[in-house]
Formats: sequence, C-alpha cells, structure tokens
Amino acid sequence: MIKIRNLNLSLGGKTVFCDFSADLPETGVTVFRGASGMGKTTLFRMMLGLQKPDSGTISGIAFQRPAVVFQEDRLMPWASALENAALGSGDEQAQAALKKLGMEESMYLLPRELSGGMRRRVAIARALAYGGDALFLDEPFTGLDEENRKSTVKAVLEAGVPVYVITHEDAGAELFGPHETVIIG
Repeated sequence: MIKIRNLNLSLGGKTVFCDFSADLPETGVTVFRGASGMGKTTLFRMMLGLQKPDSGTISGIAFQRPAVVFQEDRLMPWASALENAALGSGDEQAQAALKKLGMEESMYLLPRELSGGMRRRVAIARALAYGGDALFLDEPFTGLDEENRKSTVKAVLEAGVPVYVITHEDAGAELFGPHETVIIG
C-alpha cells in the first residue's frame, strides 16, 4: 500500500495540497480524477520523486523503474517513431510496442509526419518498450479515437504492472475495467 500522509505543497503562492492523505494500491489500476489545476500531475511528480512536498510523506512505493507518459508527448523531432519509442529500450521492444498500438506502418515517420493521436501512441509505446515496473499515464487518451483507446488499454494491461492514470473522462477510466479511483481537489 502506498501511503500519502498530510501532504502540503504550495507553488507560486497557490496552495496545491493541504493535508492531503490517501492510500493507493500497489497493484492493478488506480485512476486519478479531478478538475484541471487541482494537482493530479503534481501528485504524480511527487510519487515519482520529481517534486518534493513542503511537508508530509509518501511511503510504501515499491517500484524502482517507473515508465511515464507525460501530458506532452515529448518526442524528439529529428527521430523516427521507432527511434523515439526505442529511447530507454531497444529496437525490438519498441517495434513490438508500436505494433501493439497499430503503428507498424508508421515506424519510420518523423513526429511532424504523424497525427496528434499517432504521436501520443509513440509516447505510450516508448513507456511500454521501456518495461518499467509501474506505468504512470497522464492523460493517455489525448487525440485517440475509440478503437485506439481500446488497443492502448489492452497493451497497457498486458504489461502486468501497476498502472496509475490521470484522465478527465469517465469513458476513458471505464476502459480499464475494475480500478481504484482517487479524487483530487
């Protein structure tokens, strides 16, 4: 169990968290919900050790090599879809992940040649190819149609690791099947 206790954080003079506490499962899927600007991404950053709280604790984190899909795709513009997906892994793992996400015909295209949804799938393929022991997905369905959302969820669940998802969409959360929901804000 990941235990978040009395988390406090202010950024730019704005209180983001005030005595926030929660228990998160270490297995399965946990979905973080809440209005924009309420701190979902910031909580991810604290769980990943990228942001320190002003006070409070996060304990019980068992993962050592989390794979992350940020809100932005963060692709290198000069690298092909395959090269972007292979960052942190190898071509074999990246090709397999891209194929799972329906990108086999687009592996050698540059990001500027891809649609927004295709770029999103490359970012997700990179996280899957990395083979981390947990997946953090911040708005993973941006730009994806229903069919691609379903194949993405299938590929993510096949990874067999704990999944932490930020989504604003009820339909997106429901695609993951049974899950824990944490409301932020």
